[in-house]
Amino acid sequence: MTQDLHPVLLCGGSGTRLWPLSRKSFPKQFARFAGDHSLFQASALRMASPGFAAPVVINGSDYRFIVTEQLAAAEIAPAAILIEPEARNTAPAICAAAVALHDRAPGALMLVAPSNLVIPDAEAFRATVVAAAPTAAEGRIVTFGIRPDRPETGYGWLELGVAADATEGTDAQPLKGFVEKPDSVTAQDMLEGGHHLWNAGIFLFSTDAILAAFEAHAPEMLASVRAAWDERKLDLGFTRLASAPWAALQDLSINYAAMEKADNLSVMPYGGAWSDLGGWDAVWH
Repeated sequence: MTQDLHPVLLCGGSGTRLWPLSRKSFPKQFARFAGDHSLFQASALRMASPGFAAPVVINGSDYRFIVTEQLAAAEIAPAAILIEPEARNTAPAICAAAVALHDRAPGALMLVAPSNLVIPDAEAFRATVVAAAPTAAEGRIVTFGIRPDRPETGYGWLELGVAADATEGTDAQPLKGFVEKPDSVTAQDMLEGGHHLWNAGIFLFSTDAILAAFEAHAPEMLASVRAAWDERKLDLGFTRLASAPWAALQDLSINYAAMEKADNLSVMPYGGAWSDLGGWDAVWH
């Protein structure tokens, strides 16, 4: 790996399906489910390693002090904390992080991840990310896929061109397509077919590649995000994106806005344990 990877942690979700432990005023990423760290802290610490730059965090204004307190407790100094004027889903958040990172490190590789994931083996995950870096450096948009162990209907799935068991130990490979959260019959068929992985919602790409994808598939969003960045305000160490251009943004997921339309997608399989704790049933697994 010839350049640092720049982690981007998405902290906008409210996680209300895990009420009362997770609620709008204190989302699940800031709660401790096991061990000494919250999910957010564990996500930051997972990438606090040689070869990884200081993280960029993007979150709503309500959570800004929770973010700084938890990062300080974990002894992590962020590269930036971007404040969304209001939640607009993952596409605007990722676009904003890309614009901000490109401004100071053009062409940098950025690793985008939700801050509410449980990935117990940090070393194995980092190794998988590093193995995918050459593919991302070539201009591919890499998504990470989890090997399924049950017909899960609460996750999106990724369709591979070859059987999943044939990808063990390989590099990133072309991604055939995305599958929305399936019904139980479809999920069982995909599990048995062996050509699908769970969509982890984690991405690795260069700022050049993702900004080109937004330019091609969501140019109005990119223009509004750039305006929100250009008109940003600094506030006690936070960077507040401008509210007027941000208000014009559609509420769109990154998959819908760009990924499903891009033709330079790859997938990197990850065989370790993973969960997004989407509900109490996931906590019990």
